[in-house]
Amino acid sequence: MTLLIKRAKIFQLNPAAVSPETDIYIEGDQIRRIGREGDSPLQADRVIDAKGKYVMPGNVCAHNHFYSALSRGITSHIRQSSDFVSVLQNLWWRLDRALDSSSLFYSGLVAAVEAVKAGSTAVIDHNASPGFISGSLKLLKEAFQKCGLRGILSYEVTDRNGAQDRDRGVEENVEFIQSQETALLRGAVGAHAPFTLSDESLGLLSEAVSATGRGLHIHLSEDRYDLSHSHHVYGIAPAERLATYRLLDEKSLIVHGVHLLEREAEILGEHGCFLVHNPRSNMNNSVGYCRILSRLTNVAMGTDGIGSDMFEESKMGYFKSRDAGMGFTPSDLTRFLTNGNMILERYFGKKFGTVETGSAADLVILDYRNPTPVGVSNAASHFIFGLSSQDVNTVVIGGRVVYENRQFPFSTEELYREARKEATRLWNAIDGI
Repeated sequence: MTLLIKRAKIFQLNPAAVSPETDIYIEGDQIRRIGREGDSPLQADRVIDAKGKYVMPGNVCAHNHFYSALSRGITSHIRQSSDFVSVLQNLWWRLDRALDSSSLFYSGLVAAVEAVKAGSTAVIDHNASPGFISGSLKLLKEAFQKCGLRGILSYEVTDRNGAQDRDRGVEENVEFIQSQETALLRGAVGAHAPFTLSDESLGLLSEAVSATGRGLHIHLSEDRYDLSHSHHVYGIAPAERLATYRLLDEKSLIVHGVHLLEREAEILGEHGCFLVHNPRSNMNNSVGYCRILSRLTNVAMGTDGIGSDMFEESKMGYFKSRDAGMGFTPSDLTRFLTNGNMILERYFGKKFGTVETGSAADLVILDYRNPTPVGVSNAASHFIFGLSSQDVNTVVIGGRVVYENRQFPFSTEELYREARKEATRLWNAIDGI
């Protein structure tokens, strides 16, 4: 399958690049050629005339929870929570126990649709559905495939539901990696957080990481409780515990890290791990701000379940950093965002994040009516202060057009209608827990 995107202006953040109108020739899932062909244009199975619109590499959401998509506007009775652990106990751990195959599927499908609409061509998801563990990742895989979305999927292993469910969670991660991966989908080894994982559990996770060659995807020091619990019970910091069990490497995704110690940041750097920053979630949960972001070697960005709009996440991340006195520039935040492509490269073994020959054909066509000039020196500023997901016109993932002129090749009306029914059923189930 070949695709030709004609008369497109390239917009790229890292490294920054802005081009005049050109043609982008895609063969299979890869960009094969860039440049105008004059009177002898390249022939392709499919041609899209961009008519001067910008084309950029798709955004990557490096941490998400698709299982939470039906929580929007939740009316279940949720007890007032005075701290982060109470929020987990009163809301999220009740919601994940209430999920079944039907509610999880529609939650995943809504989340996948909205990710693509927002210009996110890849999402790294972290599932938790203790009432439906075995086969849960395969079901989410169907939601990703329906929308043509690229992703890395994992199941959240934890001790909080007993040893049997913990073991089933480990098995779910391993089974998906060994038998369910595709050209667009990979697996990781998911885990909740060190404070809900015993040493025995870390040992099992270490065995899974070694057996699969995939990385650990885990929350770490999102709240001070994780740090204090680790020191109180184990006598060392959470990242040190993970390192002791050989759970840190270049494929590891360490999420939040709000209360990381400097020594822990050094440990993550030594092992080539990624810290995934989730500014909107951190603000929503009032857990604080990671003051050592600038000292971390690899920082990517996620949403922690607040949609997949990385335009919005980047803006909020920038404004929060300014409010926190960090002195970050628009280029710093767009670098965090585009670093998600490095994670994809480590899992898929391809080049991502650039519009150039040899890169994966994960692209977004933007209908951005810029009122001021756009160039290399101000591309990041246009991204933070101008561009938004409302500008997303067409999305190409793996060389396939999955969303064109703001339309999917399938109707979403019935999907949203069924999702509303599932949400009501889910909220009623939560009240019974």
